[in-house]
Amino acid sequence: MHERSSVADLAKSLKAELNRYSPGEKLPSSRTLVERYRVSPVTVTRALAQLAAEGLVVTRPGAGAYRAETRTAPAAGDTSWQELALSADTATELVPRSVDASGVLVTLAAPPPGVVEFNGGYLHPSLQPERALAAALARAGRRPGAWGRPPADGLTDLRAWFAREIGGSVTAAEILITAGGQSALTTALRALAPPGTPVLVESPTYPGMLAVARSAGLRPVPVPTDADGIRPELLEAAFRATGARVVVCQPLFQNPTGAALPVERRAAVVRIARAAGAFVIEDDFARRLVHEDAAPLPPTLAADDPDGVVVHVCSLTKITSASLRVGALAARGPVLERLRAIQVVDSFFVPRPLQEAALELVGSPAWSRHLRAVTQELKNRRDTMTGAVALHLPELALPHIPSGGYHLWLRLPDTLPEAALLPTALRAGVAVAPGRPYFAAEPPAGHIRLSFAGVAGPAEIVEGVRRLRAAIDELTA
Repeated sequence: MHERSSVADLAKSLKAELNRYSPGEKLPSSRTLVERYRVSPVTVTRALAQLAAEGLVVTRPGAGAYRAETRTAPAAGDTSWQELALSADTATELVPRSVDASGVLVTLAAPPPGVVEFNGGYLHPSLQPERALAAALARAGRRPGAWGRPPADGLTDLRAWFAREIGGSVTAAEILITAGGQSALTTALRALAPPGTPVLVESPTYPGMLAVARSAGLRPVPVPTDADGIRPELLEAAFRATGARVVVCQPLFQNPTGAALPVERRAAVVRIARAAGAFVIEDDFARRLVHEDAAPLPPTLAADDPDGVVVHVCSLTKITSASLRVGALAARGPVLERLRAIQVVDSFFVPRPLQEAALELVGSPAWSRHLRAVTQELKNRRDTMTGAVALHLPELALPHIPSGGYHLWLRLPDTLPEAALLPTALRAGVAVAPGRPYFAAEPPAGHIRLSFAGVAGPAEIVEGVRRLRAAIDELTA
């Protein structure tokens, strides 16, 4: 049993037994609980810590755990006044700001135990470099000054590492360290587009970016894509029609389609934006999620951009762990100072121990081994999922098999309603990501996104596809 589920099960059992003890009465010792439930001492410690965090028990070092005193529930207040307060500014805003995190929460929420997690957005623990991360964090904590205040722009060595990874003529002086890719996107959109203005986005595109744009009062305008990514002729037309000054683009292994811009389109996107006097936000989230059979990767858009058209976003999070929230913004020219100012005002800086740990990780021999292992495993999982989909779900269209990233993008037949499929699939024991949140406007058809990175392995992928087959059969019977 996984440690995480063991802790949850023990906490549930202990919670059910709390009524046997009076407030202030001591619970059985940790040794007794280890023997009674046949779990490790670590599991007992974590379960008691969970109950303590919920205010159900009180732990006293050296004395044990006690049932907490019963607390009187606070009187219910009247929060109805907030409806007016939160909507008071909509009359004066061209684009009312709304915060809809539903499309993001789909990939962040862990499904119930026993459900196959095809909706995930991060690597399964078996694919994460957990030992290397733990060792890096331990070494980082011992570095001189590790717990001091870092430079606002980030540690110099870490900025230099990101500059080398981005390539071209990008220097450490043009890098800002951020708290992951989502934070970098938020900073970039706030810096480049004032509230009420349009921002061009790929259609479909990453829901987290759409949520950021809308919460900032921006108006996402979709630019259609095909198997090769964003279509330059439609991008040019969108700039003319809207007067937008920003386009957000994922040139490599786009989320959700998996498309990679060919060389000629990459040059065209930058050229068209430059002619429009606009910025390109390059979200390079999946470069390290390349598959073993992929062709040599093209350079970043930022690597060949002397004019500062491209604002580059990248992160270590996707290739390591959801909790290693260390990323980078790269920009040149006056926009860099605006990006810096917004980031400092929002968050001051990324915690130094996390930056030090990132430096330790990418500088260790374990880093290249981890990249090779993930490259091979993602390819194997992709092949397993595409084979299972072809065998069990032939009516779902798979227009593109990606050579990087961690998911497949499937079009549903017109007879299969997307909204009904999700809850039916969950009842069948498989969680999938809906396609609707990936579109800034009305989608042309129903879609689902299936992740092959968040599951335990090939056997679970095949089982998940079988469960999805059962859900579809239930809907179409």
